[in-house]
Amino acid sequence: MSIIKQGFAALAAGALGIALAQPATAAPVKFDFWFGLSGDLARVVDTLCKNFNASQADYEVVCTSQGNYDATLQNTIAAFRAGKQPTVVQVYDVGTATMMLSGAYKPADKLMEENGYKIDYSDYFPGIARYYATSKGEMLSFPFNSSTPLMYWNKDAFAKIGKTEAPKTWEDVGADLKALKDAGYDCPMAINISANESWQLMEQFSAIHNQPIATKNNGYDGLNARLEMNKTKFVQYVTDLKKWYDAGLIKIKSKDLGQDMVQAFASGTCQVIMTSVGDHGTVGKTQKEGMKWDVAELPAYAGTERKNSLVGGASLWVLSGKSDAEYKGAAAFLNFIHDPKTALFWSTNTGYIPVTKSGFDYMKSQGFYDKAPYKGREVAIASLTASEPTEITRGIRLGNFTQIRAEFGTQMQAIFANKVSVQEGIDTLVKNGDAILDRFQQTYPDKTLP
Repeated sequence: MSIIKQGFAALAAGALGIALAQPATAAPVKFDFWFGLSGDLARVVDTLCKNFNASQADYEVVCTSQGNYDATLQNTIAAFRAGKQPTVVQVYDVGTATMMLSGAYKPADKLMEENGYKIDYSDYFPGIARYYATSKGEMLSFPFNSSTPLMYWNKDAFAKIGKTEAPKTWEDVGADLKALKDAGYDCPMAINISANESWQLMEQFSAIHNQPIATKNNGYDGLNARLEMNKTKFVQYVTDLKKWYDAGLIKIKSKDLGQDMVQAFASGTCQVIMTSVGDHGTVGKTQKEGMKWDVAELPAYAGTERKNSLVGGASLWVLSGKSDAEYKGAAAFLNFIHDPKTALFWSTNTGYIPVTKSGFDYMKSQGFYDKAPYKGREVAIASLTASEPTEITRGIRLGNFTQIRAEFGTQMQAIFANKVSVQEGIDTLVKNGDAILDRFQQTYPDKTLP
């Protein structure tokens, strides 16, 4: 590592000497930004990068999609080892612990301060900021694409059972699904039980009910945290979902089965789903003609003192080992993204939510949420700000959490296939998940999270 650092120091010194010798019309400083979005979202990121480059003449960000989140993180690790890492990289939420322990980054707050930018970090919504901050509140990365899940409900179908609002409690959900079934709807509600649905089914449910997923305040207080969702209300929740599935009130929908949840809802096949606010635009563009629908916060069990939901998505990390000139460019880029006008562009074209209060206020002042196709997305902000984050609802700091999510999918499928009971499946999830956490802890001996 010292050789790499020496190499970067030499490069930085050389770059400085060259820069001083250049005329005022020198070419802009280029720096790389790697991200994990694809398809339409990748095209929006490309436009965002072009907008930044056109906004000034000193820097040029070169933006490259790595295809998906997992590939982005793995490619970045490999590139760093080879001394060819990008200056800025997008890392998904569950990669936060890995990045914190890597030491391969330049803290975002220090980067901005060193380059003359004054960022009001209290402007970030607390539920978003605390996911990417240290235990002391220091911002290590910049929140970027952020989302949270909502309940999507078919207003036409609910009208047929005499309802004008979405169910607010899980007890109401059960009654409404039965009423929809009795009214002739074959698929009252669709869910998926794959690894990715851990985010909606386990993580968000636990946060809203202020129930821990793991000890040590979901891992924030130490790498020796261990899972404990087999002792919380999550067991009751899975029990109810399985009961409704057995009664035909819930159908499993996934791409592997020919139609995913969003497609099932937009086509009118299923009347209720839980998915990211990021899918709001997709439903609007692909919905059955004339279908009336809306979104609401996820339900909670009766008597629950509702807490904030968790932020999903990713943040932007600035990596170590780059030149001062590249860091200046990175700071200018992050400042550009932080601008409320950029928040309006980003949310308009993606469905992701603004990450700052000023961005949200600016969008409201522009009438963004007043009518379709964007009306309803403000519910996501209400969900994220339902409470001041608690020690549990500020986020999850567990290593190798993607592997734990995969184990979640395995055990949920076993439960729904009647291979194990609900309790047995969740107990196995905890046992196997703890083994994953053990391996992660051994990878970082004597280290603590910042």
